[in-house]
Amino acid sequence: MQRYVLLLCFTGANSDFVVLSRYKVIKQLGDGTYGTVWKAVNKVTNETVAIKKMKRKYLSWDECMNLREVKSLRKLNHPNIVKLKEVIRENNELFFVFEYMECNLYQMMKDRQKLFPEAKIRNWCFQVLQGLAYMHREGYFHRDLKPENLLVTVDVIKIADFGLAREVRSRPPYTNYVSTRWYRAPEVLLQSSLYNSAVDMWAMGAIMAELFNLRPIFPGASEADEIYKICSVLGNPSQATWPDGMKLAKCMNFRFPQFVPANLSALVPSASAEAIDLMKAMFAWDPLKRPTPSQALQHPFFQVCSLSMFCTEAIKPLCRWVRVYHPRFRSRNFVKTK
Repeated sequence: MQRYVLLLCFTGANSDFVVLSRYKVIKQLGDGTYGTVWKAVNKVTNETVAIKKMKRKYLSWDECMNLREVKSLRKLNHPNIVKLKEVIRENNELFFVFEYMECNLYQMMKDRQKLFPEAKIRNWCFQVLQGLAYMHREGYFHRDLKPENLLVTVDVIKIADFGLAREVRSRPPYTNYVSTRWYRAPEVLLQSSLYNSAVDMWAMGAIMAELFNLRPIFPGASEADEIYKICSVLGNPSQATWPDGMKLAKCMNFRFPQFVPANLSALVPSASAEAIDLMKAMFAWDPLKRPTPSQALQHPFFQVCSLSMFCTEAIKPLCRWVRVYHPRFRSRNFVKTK
């Protein structure tokens, strides 16, 4: 990746951008714990981008290149993973230039009155799982999947914000503070340091349920309340269903609240039987029993659709001759699309 001189600087009490070179800044898109994101336009190419200014200082270029977000996104190239275009450092300040997406899933859900049709949810889930399958194959897991980190433009959805991403082959222990609480897997809530890519699949199940209901399925107010909410839906785990989880709980002197499993179909009434079955699989207490993204893509929930539904505008160029791993098309190694 090339080193670029600083293209932007901040001045004024409100930290407004002053354009020094190629980018014209349009508006602020968000302000998070680690950085502020702005919409901008490349004055040479007229391309719209998103520029993220990190809040902490970076004293060397090597320090920037060793950031998880940079290391992972430099290696990952997939239609359903947001593209990092440039890394800019000057005066110890760091900027990331990303492709621009119109909004995130949270923004799409928060003010919506009418439920999403299942076909749209299926399309989005298919794309996210494709991105996750690729990411996991390439040796990374995200650790912070949530609606705010899934970016949408028209019918295309992309995984973003790799600040907490880890390499699958990296050595534990890992930090126990990953992901927003409502999408956090139970092994992380119980402070396991040995979790793996299965945490992404738990989060995917929670996001899928939220897409159907337009509200979180496990909206815990604390880590303990989060486990309470999960148990109220799934029922409490046991030695038979999750032996490692029982060991984790014993180490913490924690007792699971006692519930019988709720009827998930009643809690997510707009979901088909196939969708309910897939969510149940992703909500397995034992991470070893959750499907991988590739296995989830083979679930009957996705078999009702044609390949053309998933060839969105962003990936049509890659779909002229595309290898299909979906079981419906398994008899043909390559499918030609228009």
